[in-house]
Order: sequence, then C-alpha cells, then structure tokens
Amino acid sequence: MFTLWIAGVFKHRAARIALAYSGVAIAVALVALIGVFSVISAATMTDRAIAQVVVDWQVQPKPGADAGAVETALRALPNLRSVQGVGYADVGALQATTGGTVQTTGAAKVLGLDPGYIAAFPAQMRLLLGSLDGPILAQQTAANLHAGVGDTISIVAVNGVAPVPVTIAGIVELPNADALFQTVGAPAGAGPTAPPDNVVILPMAQWATLFGADPVRAVTQFHVGFTHAGLPRNPEAAFIAEAGRARNFEAAVAGAALIGDNLAARLDAVRGDAIYARVIFLFLGVPAAMLAILLTVSLLSADRDSKGRSEALLRLRGVDRRKIVRLVTAEEAIGALGAAVVGCLAALILSALQFGAAAFAPAALGWIGLAGVGGFVIALLCGLLPALRRIREDTVVGGRSYFSRAGVPLWQRLWLDLLALAAAAAIFLQSASSNYQVVLAPEGVTATAVDYTAFLSPLLFWIGAVLLTIRLAAWLIGRSPKGLETAIRQTGIAKGTAPSIAVGLTRQNRRLAGGIALVSLAFSFAFAVAIFNLTYNGQTRVDAELTNGADVTVTGSTATPVGPITAQIAALPGVAATVPMQHRFAYVGNDLQDLYGIDPAQIGKATSVVDAYFANRDAKATLQALATTADGVLVSQETVNDFQLALGDTVNLRLQDATSNQYKAIPFTFVGVALEFPTAPKDSFLVANAAYVAAQTGTGANEVLLIRGTGDPQTLAATVRDSLGATSTYRVSDLATAFSIISSSLTAVDLGRLTTIEIAFAVLLLAAATGMLLYLGFAERRRSAEILTALGASASEVAGFLWSEAAIILVPGAVIGAAIGVAAADMLVKLLSGIFDPPPDALSYPVAGLAGFVLVGIIASVVAVWIARHHLAQGTSDLL
Repeated sequence: MFTLWIAGVFKHRAARIALAYSGVAIAVALVALIGVFSVISAATMTDRAIAQVVVDWQVQPKPGADAGAVETALRALPNLRSVQGVGYADVGALQATTGGTVQTTGAAKVLGLDPGYIAAFPAQMRLLLGSLDGPILAQQTAANLHAGVGDTISIVAVNGVAPVPVTIAGIVELPNADALFQTVGAPAGAGPTAPPDNVVILPMAQWATLFGADPVRAVTQFHVGFTHAGLPRNPEAAFIAEAGRARNFEAAVAGAALIGDNLAARLDAVRGDAIYARVIFLFLGVPAAMLAILLTVSLLSADRDSKGRSEALLRLRGVDRRKIVRLVTAEEAIGALGAAVVGCLAALILSALQFGAAAFAPAALGWIGLAGVGGFVIALLCGLLPALRRIREDTVVGGRSYFSRAGVPLWQRLWLDLLALAAAAAIFLQSASSNYQVVLAPEGVTATAVDYTAFLSPLLFWIGAVLLTIRLAAWLIGRSPKGLETAIRQTGIAKGTAPSIAVGLTRQNRRLAGGIALVSLAFSFAFAVAIFNLTYNGQTRVDAELTNGADVTVTGSTATPVGPITAQIAALPGVAATVPMQHRFAYVGNDLQDLYGIDPAQIGKATSVVDAYFANRDAKATLQALATTADGVLVSQETVNDFQLALGDTVNLRLQDATSNQYKAIPFTFVGVALEFPTAPKDSFLVANAAYVAAQTGTGANEVLLIRGTGDPQTLAATVRDSLGATSTYRVSDLATAFSIISSSLTAVDLGRLTTIEIAFAVLLLAAATGMLLYLGFAERRRSAEILTALGASASEVAGFLWSEAAIILVPGAVIGAAIGVAAADMLVKLLSGIFDPPPDALSYPVAGLAGFVLVGIIASVVAVWIARHHLAQGTSDLL
C-alpha cells in the first residue's frame, strides 16, 4: 500500500508537488549562496589585506640590546620567508652641484639595505632610472637636488666630518614610505609621522662604514616576511593570530625589541570592513530568508485542500490514523528532501560558477549543507504539522488554507503590527539622532563587535509593515463588496458577474490579504535590494574619487609644481578638464595639517564636490562663502572641536614662506566646516583660496593637478604617464589605484556579485509569490469555478473571477511592496552610513530595474491565470 500510495501521489500530483516545493529549493539555494559569499568574501578580504603588506614586521632592537640575539630569534620563527637588516640614519642635509649651481636639502634619512633586501621585498621600491646596484636616490630627493644617474651628491654632517660623496646608481619611487619610515614602538593612538622628503639608500656595507659606530643618529631594524601558511582566512581571526604571534616573540626575546607589526595593523583595519560586510549580509539576507520561508509556507499551504480530501478518502476506506500518518510523512519527506537536494545542488553550481574552486572549501560546503538541512526541516514541518492537525481533528474535508483561519488571529488582537512599527520608528530615530555606529570598536578592546540591536529597527519595520498590510487588506476587502464590484466593473474584466465575484472575494478576505502581504514582501525585497545596490555602487565611485581626487590625479611637489605640465596634459586626448590645486602644510597651534588651496569656482570642473563633504550639507553655499571671503578657510570638524572655533573667527595659521623658507603666521577667517575633501586625509585638514595662499606665501605653485576624463581613467592615466615620460618625477594615479588603497571604507569591497545573486533571486521569489501562489490557489478553487459554470456562467465570466483575484492580489501588493522597499532601503543606507565615505546625499533609483520587477509580477500573474483558465476550459476533473 505504501508503494502504491506514493506512486499514485507522484503520478497524479507530481507537477503540483514540484511547484509547491519549489519555494523550498529557492530558499535553500538563496540562504546557502549568501552564506557562501560571506565566507569567501571574508577570505578574499584577508588575502587582499595580506597581499598589500610589503613587510610584515619591522623589528627594532632596543638600545643596548643584543641585535644578533634578536636576529637569531627571528630566524627561528615558523613560516619565516625572509629576514633582512635595514639601517636608518639621520643627517643634516644632502648636497649636489649640477648645472653650475649648488642645491642643498634639509634634514635627510640615509638607509642601508642588506644585499638580498630588494629581492626579498621587491614592492618596497620601484626603479625609475638606472640600476639598483649602488647608492639610490628617492624620486623626490632627486628632484630637490636636480640630480640624476651618475651624478655625485654629498651626505652632509656624518659624524661631524667632511661631507661624504656618493655616486648615484639609480632613482626609485618608495610607494610604501609611510610604513618604511614609521616610528616603531610609537604609543597607541599616536598620529603617524610624515615620511622624510629626502632619502638616500646605500648598500649595508657602505652604510655600516659611515654610521655603524653612531648609536645616537643610527638604528638598525630587521624587516621580516612570513609565508602566512596556517593564518586563518577570516580577518578577525587572522588579526588575533597575528597579534598573538607578535606578543609571543616579544616575550621570547624578553622585551629586547620593538615590533612594528604592519600585517596586524592592516588586518586590524580590514577586520572592521569584514564585520561591516557581515552586517550587510545579514541586513540583505534576513529579509530574503524570511521571504523564502513565508513563500515556502504559502506554497505548501495552497495544496492543503487536495491533501485533506485524499486523507479523508483513506479514512472512508478504512485506513487507520497511524498508517495515514506514515503515508503523509513519507510523502512530505520525499518532497522536502527532493527540494533540499535541488536547492543545495543549485547553490553548489552557482557558487562554483561565481567563485571557482573556493566554493568547495569546507566552510562554504558547510553553509550549503546547513541550508539544505534547515530547508528540509522547515518544509517537512510545514507539510506535516497541518496534516497531523487534520487527522487528529478527524476532518472529512481538508483543512482551511493558510491565510483563511477562523477567528481573529492573536497578533491582531494584541496589535502587534502597530507595536512593531512604533518600536522600529523609536529605535531608528534614536539611532539617527545620535552618533550611531553599527560596528563598535571601544578604546582598549582588541575585538571589534557588531551592535546587533541595529537589526531590530529594519526587522521590526518589515514585520510590522507586513502584518499591517494583512490587517488593512483583510478589513478593506471584507467590508467593501460594493467597492470591489465597482472596481471590477470599471476594469471591464467581468461586468456581468461583478456582484457575485465581489461577494465571493469578500468572503475570502483573509486569504487574499495574506496573498497581498506575501506579494508586497516580495516586491519590497526586490526594490530594497535594487535601490541599495545602485546607491552602493554609485557611492563606490564617490569614495574612490574622494581618495584619488579625480579620474586621474598628477601629484608633484613645491619643487616640481604641476604648472609647467598643465597645458601639455590638457591637450591630451580623453581629457575633459584640468584644475590645479595647492597642497601645502600649515600649523594650527602645534598641530601640522594638510592645507589645500583651490579656486572654488573651478574645482567642480575636474572633480565631484558633493553636499556630504560639508557639515551644512550644502556644497554650493559653502564654496560660495569661501569664494566671497578672500582670506576664508574651511576647517575640519575635529579642528573646530579641538580649538573651539565659531564661524567668523580669525584663525592664525603658520605657513612656510617661499622666500625665507620659514613658517610665518597668516590670518584666515573661518567660514565653514569641511568633513571630507578630494585627496584630503580623514582627520584634520584645511581648505583655502589658492590666490590668498599664493599672495601670503610668495609662491603660486600648485602641487596637484586634478583631471576629469571622457573615458576609462586607467587608459587616461597611461596616456598621461607616456606624455610625461619615463624620467618624470610626477606621480600619476587613477580611480583603480584608489580602490586598492582605501582601507577604512567598505566600499573598497566589491559586493556586486552578492547583489547580483540577491536581485536574481528577488526575481525568482517575485515570480513565485505572484505566479505560482496564484496558480496553486486557482487549482484548489477549481470546484468554485465549476459551480459558477453549472449556474450558467460563461467561460469569460469564470475567467473574470480568476482575473479579478489576480488583480486584487497583484496591484495592491506591488504598490505597498514598492513603498516598503523604498523605506527599507533608506533605513538600510542610514543605518549603514559607516560603510560610506561620505554617506550618499540621496538614494539612487534603478528605474529600468524597478520597472522590470513590476513586469515580472504582471507576466507571472498573467501566465498563472492563463494556465488555470486553459485547464478549466478543458473541463478536466483536476487542474493537474
């Protein structure tokens, strides 16, 4: 009997079962893919962070410590790749005589490198001219001295003796200068020191001859690289492991050395991004999973009536309850297992297509398996529990559908919908009114954490909105048969049977309300994901442009300004606009800050200056205030707080005078607060009128050239480099370069694949929530249609009943869902404002994509009605 029952079920109801359980497969695949993306994304972020670190450790023996013992301890470490010695020495100046003139720099650094250093850490320097075999000059130093390959320079004030001549073999760029010249062992929270302007690099043997006996001016470091074997793939775990390794070494050498742990510092910055990524996955994944689960419940519930009739038939034929339970359990288990397997296979295939071999990592496979088990259990319970209730109650006719239970639900009596919305509003407003951060990193705490209370606001909003939709829709449909009749007549769907259709639909108000709520949830998810995705992608460019300054940026120095090359670059193909900008340094009290001199009327031609850059959220008004105040200055919020400034205050800044090379006080008027500015650092900086800075300092030299292009920024950057020539000392950067150096903003992480997955599944869920749910519901209500036919209704009038129900579910569901989706996207962007640098001024709406979602819903509904109408026209005894 068991075999016959299962065979009969799948013979006569295979298509309906497949449709009913399709929601399970979609839910399993979606949840599994979100989990896989989260795991692989974290691993990718870790790999990217490690790859960006040139030297893992910079170990500096303390004064009086045995450097040889420290080196021996380093070479005994596991997973060691290389240990290289580096000498650092301070000298008074460098000097060169070229072209009949003598150039002398200020204080300089002289480095000594072990013979294998460049081979061990090739990214530490980039050869521009000459050879790496012999003394080397940094690019900026060569420009300051007007020196080239083969020239002889002098190192001044070495141990108080005469200048030491060295012949330059090559000129290099030092892209990792900030880390290379860091103060090892600086106290936590100390600001970074700017790298020196003048650097000469010597072979270690030559450096040791000059500075080996001078412990006052010279120190030795050991630069260490590891293979990173066994380092965890999660940034948080990798940071903890790396920090622990450094502390273990410090203990092993009894504190005889200080460690500049560059790898841990990089992982520390990235782990915050990884936690933000986890938050985004949860914010985007939770509503998707909730929608998929509700869809599963709804699709399975749509088949209850036919299942109830089959169970009643078995009872009439004398089958006892235990056998019925076993048969029903087997049927539901086979369907749930098949759906879970299909979902897992789909997730595995899609993961492999997206991520390649990484999809087969144990953590990724674990997510897929967990999603499959969860989907199987939920589907089995959704199918089995209603059957057990029907059998226990000994009903002859199958149980009522999921959305049409007798009596008022408990949540309606408790007004949980309004309570949830009120709580969501209160939490959100409280968060928005404070300096809210969803990722918490308290001072002195080594582990960054997520404030999961942030999830309450959007989650409660979604729940409350859906429940309120059910309440209002049920109330309106149940109490307005005349209104429904009028609407049906006006659409022309079924004028003759409009009264009977309206009365019939009114009696099914709760079931229809549930359908509207489910469709609205599907639309809201699709709209929220699409809007957030476009806003996120748009802000990625703003973030990169903020860091780089423009599509392409050429950076010189006071000694090599960009003025002489501006006309040359402006004439290049692909250049839409060029705007020069000053980049100087100024003292605010004892605080040295970056100062940018601009032309407020011209700056916007080459770069975006958005409202979010300024505290008053009005870029136009702020730049106008600066333009109309010759000595005006924009100050960062941190400086305003530190120095208790008020608008209109006079701020005396100390800038370097071009004639005397001394810093002198220059008065400025405080006219606004700049939160961000192109190329500016994230903390303290100043923005002033370039004309005023030039007049007060005696030089109008511009150190930066911002370039807006008409095509690909990387191609334009290559064109600019070719135009400047291989010997140029100017640095050219583009937006692609900016993506790789952004550290504290999550927009450095490409979530395009995640949102692509989310949008693809949003389309599937939308189609399932409209088309399949309607079709299965029509299949269960075939008897009602047959009664209408028996009473003399024509095929078109019966079809009007189907079209009316589809329209009542689709139209309100789409409108309500769109409104919920926009509100949810806005809430999501505001709560996750920490990932944007700066936050977006407004949401971005993908009009074509949103219209596409509506079209998908319409097509799915039309197809469902057409198929149902076709089966009714054939007069079959069962729609399937």
